[in-house]
Amino acid sequence: MNRDNPMQIRKAVIPAAGLGTRFLPATKAQPKEMFPLVDKPAIQYVVEEAVVSGIEHIVIVTGKGKSAIEDHFDVSNKLEKALVGRGKNKLLKQVQEISNLATISYVCQKEALGLGHAVLVAKHLVGNEPFAVLLADDIIDARVPCTLQMARVFHQFGTSVLATQVVQGPEISQYGVIEGKPLDKGGEVSKTFNVRNLVEKPSLADAPSNLAIIGRYILTAEIFEILEKTPPDQGGEIQLTHGLRQLLKEQAIYAHCFEGKRFDAGDKLGFLKATVEFALKREDLGQAFSDYLRALPLDTDVASLGRKSNRTICKGE
Repeated sequence: MNRDNPMQIRKAVIPAAGLGTRFLPATKAQPKEMFPLVDKPAIQYVVEEAVVSGIEHIVIVTGKGKSAIEDHFDVSNKLEKALVGRGKNKLLKQVQEISNLATISYVCQKEALGLGHAVLVAKHLVGNEPFAVLLADDIIDARVPCTLQMARVFHQFGTSVLATQVVQGPEISQYGVIEGKPLDKGGEVSKTFNVRNLVEKPSLADAPSNLAIIGRYILTAEIFEILEKTPPDQGGEIQLTHGLRQLLKEQAIYAHCFEGKRFDAGDKLGFLKATVEFALKREDLGQAFSDYLRALPLDTDVASLGRKSNRTICKGE
């Protein structure tokens, strides 16, 4: 790998300092990022996505009460010794692979001052190079990792890229939303948009499109200087979307409608859906779990769970 290549995305920031209030009381003493989807913490799926996408150095932004995240990715000599003594070689390998995934650094966000602020506190570890941002609440199941899809767009244009997905109806008001022009693909439907504007959590009536910003970004280092000058909103938070709107005045930004299925693991229902569908995909659990679901006296048809297409069609209407 050419480390002098300015187009190479080598670093990623994963904000994980939130209080997880939507999962109280479970999050009173346990980070929501450590909640397991089957038998793997949610944040590990995100770290693995980054690694498979070519990321070498991951910066996790944590807060008070998040030491379990550091412990998970650290070496556990006591556990490894116990597994060796019991001949649990397969489990030993799994545990060792976790601590060897990537170089992981931690920085503390002392106050919950918004996503823009969480990105900003990682500035000294990222330095002056493009980097990825992956939100731990967004679990994306995709044949080609979402971050890798976006990195390919970045390599084409050399500027910031946002992940986007069609969201219909009033739910659009929960997201940042782009106004964008699809790239000319010679008559084909383009999945990549030239961003013209970004709006943070608009009403349905005011939304410029149905293309919501999802928790994957590739950003140029110029965003740090902009975030330092971005004023807090009415809630006292520095919004990344506001910083991106200012960045758009200085350089082009693209949005890519990724292929894959996204689960909002920061939401109870989204977390349950992810757990069910990841379990159904498992070779060791899928069939037995499917049989169990089929036997439940439910009105909902569960037979098709986990087998629906994960392809997203982007029209940007």
